[in-house]
Amino acid sequence: MDIVCYSHLRWNFVYQRPQHLMSRFASHFRIFFVEEPLFDVEAAYTELSKPAENVWVVHPHLPARLSDAEKDELLVFLLSDLFMQFNIIEYIAWYYTPMAVSFSKNFNPTLVIYDCMDELSAFNFAPPQLKEQENYLFSVADIVFTGGYSLYEVKKHYHNNIHLFPSSIDKKHFERARAFPHLTSDQATIPSPRIGFFGVVDERMDIALLAEMAHKKTDWHFIIIGPVVKIDPQILPQLPNLHFLGQRSYIELPGYIAGWDVAIMPFAINAATRFISPTKTPEYLAAGKPVVSTAIHDVVKFYGDTGLIQIANDADEFITCIEYALRQDKNIWLTAVDKALAGNSWDITCENMMYQINIALWTKKPNSNPLKKDEYV
Repeated sequence: MDIVCYSHLRWNFVYQRPQHLMSRFASHFRIFFVEEPLFDVEAAYTELSKPAENVWVVHPHLPARLSDAEKDELLVFLLSDLFMQFNIIEYIAWYYTPMAVSFSKNFNPTLVIYDCMDELSAFNFAPPQLKEQENYLFSVADIVFTGGYSLYEVKKHYHNNIHLFPSSIDKKHFERARAFPHLTSDQATIPSPRIGFFGVVDERMDIALLAEMAHKKTDWHFIIIGPVVKIDPQILPQLPNLHFLGQRSYIELPGYIAGWDVAIMPFAINAATRFISPTKTPEYLAAGKPVVSTAIHDVVKFYGDTGLIQIANDADEFITCIEYALRQDKNIWLTAVDKALAGNSWDITCENMMYQINIALWTKKPNSNPLKKDEYV
C-alpha cells in the first residue's frame, strides 16, 4: 500500500512533523508527498524528486492566472498521470492541508487520514474557504490525528475517531549538541553568551519582544536561525547583537544549538499561536539547553508547569529567566529532562499511529469512496 500525502509545507522547508512521519512511514509504504503547486510555467507538468528511500516529492508546476476550477482540473490531470506512472491503486490519502480536497476528492483512497498539526485558518493569508474544506475533511476522514493538546481539545468534537499525537523528537539527533566538538564557523565570531532560536520567522514571532531584549542586554548576542516568511524582512530589527543567520538544514541544527547558552521561544500571543505545540521545545531540551518561552498554552502545560523550562511574559521577565539559566547547575535539571523525554520519540509516535491505521484498515468497508460526496461544494 502507498501513502499520498497532501501538504501545505514543502519537503525542503523547515524539517518538522510531516517529514519526520513520512520518512519513517517509508519503511512500510511508498510515500508520494504532494506539495502545493508553483505557478511558473506555460504548460503544466509534474516535477519529481526523491529525497529519501521510498519517498517521492511531487512538485506540480502550473500556468499563472488560472481560475480555481482550471487549477483543480490540471491538478487532477497531473495526479492521474502520477497514479498511472507508479501504479498507485491501494493507498492512504494523508492530509496536512484541507485545501487539497478540492482536486483530490474524485480519487479512490482506501483510507483517509487528516493529521491536523496547526489551526491553519488562523495564519496570515489563509484562504477564506479553508475552514469550510476542513469541515468537509472531518466529515470524510477515517482517522484524525492532532499535533497538540490544545488542538485536540478544540477539534475532538468534530470526529469520533480522533487521537492526540503531540510533538515528538529525534532524541539522538539533538543530543549530539551536548558534546559537539566545535562552534560552527558563522557562530565562532559571535561572542557569548549566545541566546538562540531556530524555526520559521513569521507572524508567530514577537519581533518587538526580541528587539527589546537585544536593546536592554547589549552584551548578549541573539542568534535567529530560520527562513523569514509572510512578513517583510525590513521590519526585522537591525542591531549589532541580533544575528539573523537564515535557514540551516536539519542535519546542521545540533551543531548550531551546541554553541548556544540558552534557547528561547519568543512567540507572540495571538490567534496564530493559540493552538501551536512547538516541536522545538523537546528538541531544545534534548540538546541540553535551558529554555525560556512565552506562555504558549501547550508549552506551559507540558513543560512550564513541570519545571523543565521557564515561562516569561515580557522582556524583563525573559532577561531574568535567562540570567537564572546562565548560572544554574544543569546536572539535576538534565536528569529531570532526560527522564521526561525518555518515552518521547517519532519512532514511538509512528508505531502508535500505525496501530490506529491497522484498526481502521481492518474495519474499513471495501469498495468505498469516502472523498466523493454529492453535497461537496
